[in-house]
Amino acid sequence: MNGAPFFDALHRVPPLLAQHVLLAGCALLLGIAISLPLAIWSSRSDPVSRVALGFASLVQTIPSLALLALFYPLLLWLSGIVGGGIPALGFLPSLIALTLYALLPILRNGVAGLRGIDPAILQAADAVGMTAAQKLRLVEAPLVAPVLIAGIRTAAVWTIGAATLSTTVGQPSLGDLIFAGLQTQNWALVLAGCVAAAALALAVDALIGLIERGLSVRRRGLWATGLTLLVAGLAIATTPLWAHGSDRRTVVVGAKNFAEQYILARVIGDQLERAGYDVEYRDGLGSAVIFGAVAGGDVDVYVDYAGTIWTNEMKRQDVPAPARMLPAIRDWAARTHDVGLLGTLGFENAYAFAMKEDAAQRLGIASLTDLVSRAPQLALGSDLEFLERPEWAAVKASYPLRFASATPFSPTFMYRALESGRIDVITAFSSDGRIAADRLVTLTDPRHAIPGYDAILLVAPKWRDNSRFAAALKPLVGKIDVATMRRANYMVDRDADKRSPENAAKWLEKAIGL
Repeated sequence: MNGAPFFDALHRVPPLLAQHVLLAGCALLLGIAISLPLAIWSSRSDPVSRVALGFASLVQTIPSLALLALFYPLLLWLSGIVGGGIPALGFLPSLIALTLYALLPILRNGVAGLRGIDPAILQAADAVGMTAAQKLRLVEAPLVAPVLIAGIRTAAVWTIGAATLSTTVGQPSLGDLIFAGLQTQNWALVLAGCVAAAALALAVDALIGLIERGLSVRRRGLWATGLTLLVAGLAIATTPLWAHGSDRRTVVVGAKNFAEQYILARVIGDQLERAGYDVEYRDGLGSAVIFGAVAGGDVDVYVDYAGTIWTNEMKRQDVPAPARMLPAIRDWAARTHDVGLLGTLGFENAYAFAMKEDAAQRLGIASLTDLVSRAPQLALGSDLEFLERPEWAAVKASYPLRFASATPFSPTFMYRALESGRIDVITAFSSDGRIAADRLVTLTDPRHAIPGYDAILLVAPKWRDNSRFAAALKPLVGKIDVATMRRANYMVDRDADKRSPENAAKWLEKAIGL
C-alpha cells in the first residue's frame, strides 16, 4: 500500500483521538469510583462479593457491540418517560457501557488484594488501636495498591479497545476511521485507526505500569512521575476539544454504514457549510438507531430509504406504489415524531437479489420465482441487517425460499464472497456500481414483495420548519439519478482509481450541477 494515503489518514486522527481519550478516560474514572468502595464492601461480605463479582462477570459475557447498542433504546425509553432531556445517542450510552466493562478487573483485583492481606498484619493494626478507617488508609490501601493498579491497567486497555465500537451509537472515536475504512475498502483508514488505538492503549498501559512498579517498590518519585506523565499526556491528547466553537449553529449529519451514505452525508454537509452552518458527522449508524436519532434530535439530517421507513418504523407489510407510499411516510413522520421529509433525491436504492450473470444464465434464473426451486442448492449472502428485517420475512412469505445456507456480511465483504464463489446469491443494492462492474444480474420480483426504496431527506424536529435550512438542501431534491449515484458509489467501492467518500461527494456535486 502506498504510504501517502496512510499519512493522509493520520491527519484525521487528532480530533478523533481527543474524543476517544475523553470517553475512555471518563469511563475508566467512573469505573474506578464505583469499583473501589464496592471492592471494600465485597471483601468484608461474602453475599455482596458473590452478587458484585457475578454481575461484573455477566457484563463481560455480553459482546461489547451489543452492550453499546442496548443502551440506546433504553435511554430513548427513559427519555420518553421523563419527558426528554436524556441524550440517547453518543457519549452517554457509550460511557455507561464502557464503565460496566471496566468494573470486573478492578473489582476482582481489589477484592483479591484485600482478602490476600496476612491476617496477622490486620491483627497487629487492631492491637495498636487503629480505627477501621485508619486501618484501611494506613495498612490495607498501601498493601493492596499494586494489585489494584494491575486491575486498573487491564481495565484501561479493555476500555480503550472497546471504545472504538462507540462509533455505532454516534460517539466519535478512533472507530470512525476503522468502520469507514472497512466499509469503503480504504485500508489506510483502517490502519490509521488501529495504529492510533493500539499506540494509545500501549502508552497508557506503560504509564500505569510505571505507577504500579513505583507503588510495589515504595518509590514515590517513580509512581509520581508515571502519574504526572499520564495526566499530561491525556491533557495534550484532548487539546482539540479545548477550542472554542463559533457562534454558528452546528448541524449533525448522520450516515449509515455503507459507501453511499458516507458520500451523501458529505454532499449534505457541503451544502450546509455553503449556507453558513458548522457541520459534524455521525457515521456508521445502523438502521435501527438512526431514525430514532433524528427523531430525538441527536442527528439533524440524513438520507434514508422509503422502504426502510415503511417496513422497519411504520411496521407496514403492504407494498403500495411510490406515489402513495411517500405521502404516507411524510404524514406519519410528521404526526408521530415531528420529523420532516424534505423530498426525494431522485434515485432508488432498493434491495435486489443478485447473481453472477453466467451462473444465472446457466441455472435459468431470472426472477425470484425461478430462484425458489434452485435455492436449496445455493448459498445466500446478505448485509448485516437484511436477515432480521421485515423485507426478508415478506420475501419468504411471497416466495418459499429455502437456501442451503444464509450468511450475513458487511457489504464490502458480501461482494467479495460472491466473487470468490463462497456464496451464490446476494441481497444487493440497486444503486451499487458493483452490480454492472462485476457483471451481476438482479432478479425480478414479480410478486412485488419488496417495497420501493426512494432515497429521502429526513430532518430533525428543530429544523423541520426552518426555511433557511430547507433552502440549503432543496437543490439536492430530485437531482441525483441512479446512474450518477452508481458511478459515485463505485468510485469508493471498487474503482481502480479509488477515491475517498469526500472526493466522490465533490464529483457528485459537480455531476448534478451544484
